Amino acid sequence: MYLAKLIENKEEIEKVILVAVSLDDSNDADESLDELEELVNTAGAQVVGRTIQNREAVHPGTYVGKGKVEELKDLIWETQATAIVCDDELTPAQYKNLEDELNVKVMDRTLIILDIFAGRAKTAEGKIQVELAQLRYRSSRLIGMKNLSRQGGGIGTRGPGEKKLEVDRRLIRDRISQLKAEVKDMEAHRNVTRAKRSQNPVPVAAIVGYTNAGKSTLLNTLTDAKVLEEDKLFATLDPTTRNYKLPDGQEILLTDTVGFIRKLPHHLIDAFRSTLEEAKYSDIIIHVIDSSNPQMDKHIHAVYETLEQLDVKDKIIITVFNKQDRLENKPILRDFKADYIVKAAIKNKVGIEELNDAISKALKSMRVHIEKVFSYADAGKPGLIRKYGQLLKEEYRDDGIYVEAYVPSEMMDRL
Repeated sequence: MYLAKLIENKEEIEKVILVAVSLDDSNDADESLDELEELVNTAGAQVVGRTIQNREAVHPGTYVGKGKVEELKDLIWETQATAIVCDDELTPAQYKNLEDELNVKVMDRTLIILDIFAGRAKTAEGKIQVELAQLRYRSSRLIGMKNLSRQGGGIGTRGPGEKKLEVDRRLIRDRISQLKAEVKDMEAHRNVTRAKRSQNPVPVAAIVGYTNAGKSTLLNTLTDAKVLEEDKLFATLDPTTRNYKLPDGQEILLTDTVGFIRKLPHHLIDAFRSTLEEAKYSDIIIHVIDSSNPQMDKHIHAVYETLEQLDVKDKIIITVFNKQDRLENKPILRDFKADYIVKAAIKNKVGIEELNDAISKALKSMRVHIEKVFSYADAGKPGLIRKYGQLLKEEYRDDGIYVEAYVPSEMMDRL
């Protein structure tokens, strides 16, 4: 009896077929499906087939053409697949028509990413942001997506979709309004934190990069932050900020951000805007790149495209080409937007010294050079310089304390 119960409760792994439309002759669609397969595996499903159709435009009714739909029916029967996942965001009509034709669950890249986020969000803020993104996405698809009204597990069902499956548009709108208000409160709190931070002259560096490039590993290596590190997409979602003291004594705040990805859903960018904008309010961007990934150049483009969407500009950029230990040959490593380039294997602590040097140079370029004698009544001010700036020379003279240093410009009125 107990064994029967165990068997009955065992969750079946979703078997899915990946579907993409290629609008040109490049191999972008194939590469994008490789990434989609990794996303699907991360979400807990198994890929049992994949197909790409070359077309001049996506079919407005069924995403792929009628001939490909017939092929999919055969492939579903052969592989015993329970779902298909399309590489682009589907319209409600495409969802409905594909489900009617194929009689299996239909999902798209956006739904898979939202599902992963729903499983990975740990903090209250992260959970609220994910739920808001999910509801915004699903509210326009209540008619199209029949799988929302089905009980049961499988990928694409985490979060609000399984809380109230027959929820109508009015209830979803009410919940979205409630969540928006909560996000607004969190945004106000984040703005207060940023305002306090701006009064404190400690500079901020935001660690950004494509998902799984090694951002959390870098934060852990430098600050012992104990952030989760996994060789998976979106291993960490919630931003972590830690204080870091450079070898020369300068202090800096390091903030880890959520990983970027190609075709990052706009619902997520909107919901996570306050979190992602940590990069906007930072002084320095540390851009971590997985240099062993064959799609490195496209990942770099995706990161800068997302930063542009967030209106992040005029920042000092330090690019860290990570995972050098995995390189079999020596590819050309270039980032024309970077002010400093560091080659590293962060997990092996290779390149950390060079990164510290690049951060020090970046900080120096943001600061004002001063030579000043402080009276002994102002003996605390050299201590401030030591904490927030770079102290080059300190001499105790008869007329006071002589200091040569680089200090943040906003500190000048306090000296």
